[in-house]
Amino acid sequence: MHHNKFESTHVTYTPKQKPIKNTNEKFTQQNITFDDTPLLFPAGMEKFFLLIYFIVLPYIAGLLFLFFYVGGGKTELFLSLNEESSFMLTWAIGYEIIAGVLILWIIKSAITFSINASKRGAKKSFQRP
Repeated sequence: MHHNKFESTHVTYTPKQKPIKNTNEKFTQQNITFDDTPLLFPAGMEKFFLLIYFIVLPYIAGLLFLFFYVGGGKTELFLSLNEESSFMLTWAIGYEIIAGVLILWIIKSAITFSINASKRGAKKSFQRP
């Protein structure tokens, strides 16, 4: 008898699977975790570093604002301003600067996300219901 070498081979076919759809249809429904930024938040110390960043970053931003904008980059004028201003005042100035920058960044991200979402939607053909 003559045996075909393909007789014992079994091939199974699975139905074509639909491509995985992006579940993040809206900008506000994206998942954000501390794992996305491991350099800024070391594992196990996320809350501690968040507290440090909350205190230090606005203060540094306030100092930079006072030095470059108010003091005009002059060391003598900055030191005289820094003697009279308190930590909380400098921190509050920096906090407002960082808050404004973050709001602008969030708006820019939302606009970029909506533009990209509309480009994905442009590939779909329009059908009347």
